Formats: sequence, C-alpha cells, structure tokens
Amino acid sequence: MTRKQSQVGTGTSSTSDTAGAPSTDKPAKGPASSVQSVDRAVSVLEILARHGEAGVTEIADDLGVHKSTAFRLLGVLENRGLVGQAKDRGKYFLAAGMLRLAGAAAVRLDISQEGAPVCRDLADELGETVNIAVLDEDMAVNVMQARGAAAVTAQNWLGRRTPLHATSSGKVLFAHLSPVVREGLLARTLPRFTEHTTVRTATLRTELEKVAKQGFAIAVEELELGLAAVSAPVRAHDGKVIGAISVSGPVFRMTEEHLPELAKSTVAAAVDLSQRMGHGF
Repeated sequence: MTRKQSQVGTGTSSTSDTAGAPSTDKPAKGPASSVQSVDRAVSVLEILARHGEAGVTEIADDLGVHKSTAFRLLGVLENRGLVGQAKDRGKYFLAAGMLRLAGAAAVRLDISQEGAPVCRDLADELGETVNIAVLDEDMAVNVMQARGAAAVTAQNWLGRRTPLHATSSGKVLFAHLSPVVREGLLARTLPRFTEHTTVRTATLRTELEKVAKQGFAIAVEELELGLAAVSAPVRAHDGKVIGAISVSGPVFRMTEEHLPELAKSTVAAAVDLSQRMGHGF
C-alpha cells in the first residue's frame, strides 16, 4: 500500500478522526497479528518522535492503516503512559512514560560504560570476579563484569538476573528501595536457595537496615553453596542508589576474616564509580 504524505496540522480531534467508514484492515489472527501490532505500535512512537506531535489521521496515513486501527494503537500506548493527547487539538505526543524507559536504559548504558575501568581495577586489585548490578523490577541484573587473575574459571554472571534477598548486590538495591516498595517485597514468600538463605521477614528487614547504615552488604552461600560476595551502592548525582558493585569468589578465599578488607575495597570502588556518575559534584 502506498503511504500518503503526512498532513501536519490537521487539528482533528480523536473523536472525529475515528468516524467514517468501517475499517478496511483485514483481521489477522494468532502470533503474526501480535507481532504486527507490536511493530505498528513501535512505528507510532517513531512517528511521534520524528514529528513531535501528530493526529490520528496523520499517523494512520503514515502507517498505511485505517484511522480506527491507529486509534486503537494510540489508546493502548496512552493507557501505558507512553503517549499523551492534547485535548484541545486532538494531537498525540510522547509522554512521560517514554522518559522513564529512556532513563532506565540510560542508567544501564552509563553505569556499564563508566563502570568498566572501575571493575577492571578492582578485579586486578583483589583477583576476584567483579560485577555491577542494577534493579530490574524485583530482581538484580548484572550489566558489567570483570574477572581477576584468581577467577579465570569463574562462571559468567553478565546478564543474569538474581534475587534481591539472596545476593550481596541484591541486598544493597533492596535496602535502598522506597519503604513502600521494600515492605511490599518483604511481604512476599521468599524462595530459599540454600540453608543459609535469609527468608524470615523480620530477620531480613533488620539486615537491610544494617546494610543501609553500614554502606555494604555481604552474602555467604545464600544463593549458591561455596560462593561468597560483598557489595556496595553506586549513587547518581542526586544521591539515589542506581546500582551496586560487588566482588564474589569461593568461600575458601573470601573467608570471614578477609571479608572486611574486601568490603573496604569494594566501598572505595563504589565511591569512585559514584563520582564518575556525578555524585558529590
């Protein structure tokens, strides 16, 4: 289907734009229909990013679909907070939800880029595996990793999502959630991974308070037997915790006596990365 030229400035409201002849779009069923809908929804966002704002007629013409189809796509995007509508002009625009998604992506990208040299230096200093994790809904996900000389055979944690209550990075992120979100997660039934996993709400709440106060978290064999880790928070320019940097290794090297020294180095690295992210300026 040949796409018509965009008709900027129609000023037509969404009500009038959806009036007219019945849709001529052929109904599609199954997975292919879902994929097509996703593709069209992304195209709507791209159109609005390109033009700044547009009416239903303009978007439908650009997509090569009937106005009713464009209106349905916009309705879904508006319900998710990704687009908004100027009621007086009937034009749609990208809404604050896009900023939220872009901000999350930017944090991951920036902390990975800025954290790479910090991870390498800490891994070289301690000889263990160093990771940077960020919050991903109710989990922690590792977005950067460096391995020290003693960790050449360590497993790859990059991209792996791990539970907040059973990892050192997760505990740091958990401890700095808003009280409402934190208590909501604490109210859940938490899975036990080993005999050392803390699952009792009162015990975990006390530990998270300690983590926030002392500035680092420790997890010994809570996710996997034989694995120990220590983590410290990474902060943005406004002081908000946006990630956690951790050092992990086998318990026979990361002993109870050695953990305070490792925590000191990890906190120093976290301060360095926080400064690179704009904190303290």
